[in-house]
Amino acid sequence: MQCIKNSVILAALLAGAAIAGQPHAAFAAIQDGNWSVLIVTEKGTCDRGYRYNVRVANGQVSYQSAAAINLAGTVAPDGAIKVSIKVGEKGANGTGRLSDNSGTGTWHGVGSSGTCAGHWEAERRSSLLEAK
Repeated sequence: MQCIKNSVILAALLAGAAIAGQPHAAFAAIQDGNWSVLIVTEKGTCDRGYRYNVRVANGQVSYQSAAAINLAGTVAPDGAIKVSIKVGEKGANGTGRLSDNSGTGTWHGVGSSGTCAGHWEAERRSSLLEAK
């Protein structure tokens, strides 16, 4: 009897975990794809702007180039995004929100000339641009 009770509890927990995991995966798929991200410096002496092509897959953010840039982050079920980037000794952290086709947020970091901060804007790349 105890074995059956434990099996029922385990099955209920697994079913609950599967149900809880589905909304995140379904929502993350909305942001999945390739994105063009413009990073603009508003404070500090870092370069005025940077543009990166990034990919979102299953809520994970990664950089899409062979350059020695370490970019990683996550997208939460509500679209909230957290990203960090590191190039040598320089690095920055950003937060914001992605929708289905665009995103905005802020960032702060340390460049070769000291601390910097600003905002970022993202737009989903169309399939025509991705093919090039």
